[in-house]
Amino acid sequence: MSKRVVVIGVAGVLVVALVVGLYLFQPWRLFTDRTADEALLLPATTTSTTSAAPGPTTTAPTTTTTPAPPAGPVALASGPFRSLEHATTGSATLVRLPEGGHAVQFEALDTSDGPDLYVYLSDKASDSPETAFGSGFTNLGELKANRGNQVYAVPAGTDLSAVRSVVIWCKRFSAGFGVAPLEQG
Repeated sequence: MSKRVVVIGVAGVLVVALVVGLYLFQPWRLFTDRTADEALLLPATTTSTTSAAPGPTTTAPTTTTTPAPPAGPVALASGPFRSLEHATTGSATLVRLPEGGHAVQFEALDTSDGPDLYVYLSDKASDSPETAFGSGFTNLGELKANRGNQVYAVPAGTDLSAVRSVVIWCKRFSAGFGVAPLEQG
């Protein structure tokens, strides 16, 4: 009878350990993908040129008093992702918005899915060791998807002069998935 109680107790401990392990590691995320397709603030990085045929040149006095259209979004810094713990590709751009705010956009992001992933603006250079990215950051929120185009608002009052990179960070395991440079030049 006591041998049966020990077996049941050990089985119970193993079941609890399995449930906790599944919760923490979420191994099914190795086989899942989430895709975002948000509208980018700046056009995709494609090269296009337009040329107009030369026409007659005439000069006429102009007295236009219409205000200039508001300036559109402006790229302040941009760079490709570098893989850390997981293969990561795509690019990140720090964008100044016309109304004065800022955002970070990811274009063609492709990384692994994982539990507890966040987007951090970091004061560390993108070539820093992975362990450096766990401090000195501004949290932009949870990663929306591990693939695709996505945009993250930068909180008002963030000191952008200190921002040197953007990191995809797993809080649960203190591990970086990928990092891109955002140093303003």
